Amino acid sequence: MATITLLLPERTRLPGPLPAATGGVLARADRDDGEAGVRAQLRRHFRLVPDHWPVAALTRLVDAGGDTGGETWLRADPAYVAPDINGARLLGCGENVGLDADDAWAFLPALRPLFGDAGFQLDAPHPSRWYLRLPAGTQLPEMPGPDEALGCDLFPMLPQGDDAAARRWRALFTETQVVLHQHPRNRERAAQGRTAVNALWFWGAGRLPDAVQSRYLHVRSQDPLLQGLARLAGAAIATPEAASAAAAGDSLLDLRRLRSLDLFGAQVLPPLLQAMARREYDALELDFEDGARFRLRHGQRRWQFWRRPMAALAAPAD
Repeated sequence: MATITLLLPERTRLPGPLPAATGGVLARADRDDGEAGVRAQLRRHFRLVPDHWPVAALTRLVDAGGDTGGETWLRADPAYVAPDINGARLLGCGENVGLDADDAWAFLPALRPLFGDAGFQLDAPHPSRWYLRLPAGTQLPEMPGPDEALGCDLFPMLPQGDDAAARRWRALFTETQVVLHQHPRNRERAAQGRTAVNALWFWGAGRLPDAVQSRYLHVRSQDPLLQGLARLAGAAIATPEAASAAAAGDSLLDLRRLRSLDLFGAQVLPPLLQAMARREYDALELDFEDGARFRLRHGQRRWQFWRRPMAALAAPAD
């Protein structure tokens, strides 16, 4: 039985009343609730062996054309930290800092000696995603991903404790800030009205898994993490916008950047429901980042007619 699964943002990002037809359809769906969050959402669809979450190694598989070499990798993404009355906050990281290849090549020569002295190799196969290659046995920093850290007080997010590893990573974070604060490229960016790059955010450490298991034969996403998972799982990969004929087998479509309820109700859902009615596939699953999941099956709309239409994706008490 072929299934299409939509990865969707938190329901609060799609506010407003549901169109009557869409609300009626979703009311008849089977529903359950899972764990919220980006990682939990992806882990519902991919199983890593051994069970860990090495974001850096997975995204580098895409960014560097498979150049992971069985090494341990750590993301060291360009970031913007701003002071506030209580200390400092992480206000930008990776793509939302707005770097291009020229920026990356300007900053890297000043930073590489700092990390080279620590035994690490820094490179940037993508302007917004930078990587450290770590020697075997390196004590890894415990820092949250940008999705969790953005907007938060900075210092509780840094490695805690008085052990040598925690002190080392805090020192590298501070020394990196000093180098970047003095860098002439930031003066150029300021003159152009662009955000400063005044820190690197360390996160997502690990090595590639031995295997990734998933039921999907086709994955459509722009997310390099999801592309890396799909690649190791042996799925065919395309972007969500790529046009193609209906594919056989289970498919996963990444729509987590969707922010319009009207677009979802008028342009995303109806064609999929029509295709299911034509028996081009058998079931449609909606997986929201907050953990809510809806499952629609062929014929379900007829034999669950008594359910009251949903007025909104997320009810006030939901």
